[in-house]
Amino acid sequence: MDTKIRETYELWLRKALRDRDLTSELESVAGDEAAVTERFYRQLEFGTGGLRGIIGAGTNRMNVYTVGRVSQGLADYVKAHFPEGKRSIAVSYDSRIKSEYFSREASAVFAENGIKVYIYPELMPTPALSFAVRHLGCAAGVMMTASHNPSEYNGYKVYNSAGCQVTDEAASEISSFIDKADYFEDVSFGSWDELLEKGMISFIGEDTVTAYIENVKSQSLVADEEELDRDVAIVYTPLNGTGLRPVVRTLSECGYTNISVVEEQREPDGTFPTCPYPNPEIRQAMEKGIEKAKSAGADLLIATDPDCDRVGIAVKDNGEYRLLTGNETGILLTEYICELRCFKDTMPEDPLIIKTIVTTEMIEPIAKRWGVRIKDVLTGFKYIGEQIGFLEEKGEESRYVFGFEESYGYLAGTYVRDKDAVVASMMICDMFAYYRARGKSLPEKLAELYSKYGYYLNTLYSFGFEGQEGFYRMRQIMEKLRESGLSPAGIETVSVKDYSRGIEGLPVSDVLKFYLPDGGTVVVRPSGTEPKLKVYLSVKSDDEDSAREEEKKLSASVRQLFG
Repeated sequence: MDTKIRETYELWLRKALRDRDLTSELESVAGDEAAVTERFYRQLEFGTGGLRGIIGAGTNRMNVYTVGRVSQGLADYVKAHFPEGKRSIAVSYDSRIKSEYFSREASAVFAENGIKVYIYPELMPTPALSFAVRHLGCAAGVMMTASHNPSEYNGYKVYNSAGCQVTDEAASEISSFIDKADYFEDVSFGSWDELLEKGMISFIGEDTVTAYIENVKSQSLVADEEELDRDVAIVYTPLNGTGLRPVVRTLSECGYTNISVVEEQREPDGTFPTCPYPNPEIRQAMEKGIEKAKSAGADLLIATDPDCDRVGIAVKDNGEYRLLTGNETGILLTEYICELRCFKDTMPEDPLIIKTIVTTEMIEPIAKRWGVRIKDVLTGFKYIGEQIGFLEEKGEESRYVFGFEESYGYLAGTYVRDKDAVVASMMICDMFAYYRARGKSLPEKLAELYSKYGYYLNTLYSFGFEGQEGFYRMRQIMEKLRESGLSPAGIETVSVKDYSRGIEGLPVSDVLKFYLPDGGTVVVRPSGTEPKLKVYLSVKSDDEDSAREEEKKLSASVRQLFG
């Protein structure tokens, strides 16, 4: 075992006493060189996605000491940038294991550093945290969540004063403050109870929750349309996360009267017993919802991930329930929003839709038809939120029409600066009811769009690389791709964009986008939150069958490089 790793492990054995779970785990791996190395070979990296990792003991794990150290770094950053009267941080947490504990410990660090803390008294979604930062005029925000990762993960998202996840420059500076803090010597852990009593920590009131819900409801484009059937049967599942209260409340207040909740996934539960991977992109996570939809004869199934910033749906199609991809839902919402805003004459001057570079290009012809411009940004909704902020600085915030990414994230409105599954759930129900009133199902509307613009097929493949060896293997693969491209797999390319060079005015990012002769693309990037390489394939053809045949050949070739 590396000497430094052993010394660090022994230090944690002596000093990591704040959480008994850590002591037990450290003692249990004594003598297991591989287990010790895995926990200490690196520190969890703080970046634009914040911090995310497996819960447990060590510098490469999410625990009270990694949380405390990051919180101290963020506190130092806030103190460096905001005068005393302007130092406050909003905090929220989801249903994950230790999320509430971590959020309280982080809050105590902030408050001990003289920073006022506003924390939700119960678990609340990520978009509600983004809203609270803006609504309460905070310098920053923290959301304790690992989003849609497996149950053994937790994470720490950081938001700036605009309610947007910190992007590259701020993340880099916060990281530099974190690097200066020792896990045990430099973190100012305060007493939660004492700081609460002193008023340095306060609970966020119900008025803020209501203000958030009212802003969500204000995005509806059909609130005044009485002919819509709002008694349509809807099944909803929060996947044991934070969405139950805000989603059901919003839909109910919008007039939807026939909402059934999946009982096994109703209550918050960080073990996610019926969906170990609580991601609405994955069919397994939707199975209980589909069962409920069948038994209830529902027309629509909606599922939100644990921190309620992503939403997936299933719709009845020829008697079966069809899961729509994130791209398909985004395509439908784009058409619906543009159609309604043009019809109601509420489309702004020089309107703008913002999407990520891995999101379907089918959005281009749809936007062109409605006179809307498209702005491409790097993968991650934080970059969409950042663009909204740029518009606001120029007094052009009203130009923003919609933003979405292929990974089931959507935002209508600018009241928050992150994807919001609460507003997306409402918009999906409104869209469903609107087209239903005109005799169309969502699959029929989608088929209509494919017929008009061609069939765009987008698929995502993830290749896992666990542990220290996997971490270095991912780096090697990206280096080889830059040297040899896709040619080792027999894939011909006509050009490549290497976003590590900071092209097109975008921040530097470890992303490669290969353009194929037939107009297709292959995008490769390491995940910012999981030990995976993500590969996005895009194929366009005249119809679904030919597109799937082309994709089958392309994906088989790609597997030679990563499989």
